[in-house]
Amino acid sequence: MRFQARWIVAKVVAHVLALTPLALMIWAAANDGLGADPVAELTHRSGDWALRGLLACLAMTPLRRLSGQSWPIRFRRLLGLYAFFYASLHLAVYVVLDLNGFWSQILTDLVKRPFITVGFTAWLLLLPLAITSTQGWMRRLGRRWGQLHRAVYVAGVLAVLHFFWLVKADLREPLMYAAILAVLLGLRLLWAWRRPAVRRQSAASTPAAQ
Repeated sequence: MRFQARWIVAKVVAHVLALTPLALMIWAAANDGLGADPVAELTHRSGDWALRGLLACLAMTPLRRLSGQSWPIRFRRLLGLYAFFYASLHLAVYVVLDLNGFWSQILTDLVKRPFITVGFTAWLLLLPLAITSTQGWMRRLGRRWGQLHRAVYVAGVLAVLHFFWLVKADLREPLMYAAILAVLLGLRLLWAWRRPAVRRQSAASTPAAQ
């Protein structure tokens, strides 16, 4: 019961922290705190938090392996869903507030502006992952669930590329996100490369059946 209570408190805190950027955006919008171009500011803030949430989600598995603790995995789905939420908010601000639902301009941007193309592709990749994030879908898809959710790695790369192409002058922030993503994906590649060697070593050390 004590562990369950701690877990409930931890999840409540996680939800509060994840919703804080949204609350700050709403407060800033209501109090003229978004600067000279409020639409651009909302676009940038929502995009930043979508990328941060996605990187935090990708960090949970390495954190579990490096710490030897299981609790990070419990937050992986929550972080992934909030990353999708902020990515959807990012897209909605662009479509509704920036373009005013001008669909022909949206199609033109998708074709002619590469940073929008890769950003929208990243959102499309996250969409089925958000839909199939429940235990029910996990049971229905079986092993295919894990294969489908590997698309999050591609979405992460595209999201960083979207930010990189969006920024025209100061590249320090997108380069920082790119470095974090490189470390997270590099650890996964390292562990995947080492796994067959560990299995061979384990098999070699097992006495042959008599």
